[in-house]
Amino acid sequence: MIAGPGCGRCQATEKVVREVVVEQGVDAVVAHVYDVSEYAKLGVMLTPAVLIDGKIVFAGRVPTAGEVQRAILGVG
Repeated sequence: MIAGPGCGRCQATEKVVREVVVEQGVDAVVAHVYDVSEYAKLGVMLTPAVLIDGKIVFAGRVPTAGEVQRAILGVG
């Protein structure tokens, strides 16, 4: 899940995550939560944020494709 208001960095983060999911053939649903109150409930304080299985794995920056790949595949 991507959490953020839809700014350029949020859009870039969503693009990276979607590309990695497709490239790696991961069976995942990529959703984007735009509502501040909703992602605040999830503990997100900095955006863009990436959550995997409810856990914040990146926040406040656009992660690289390699970082997302490692996080999704549980490597590293």
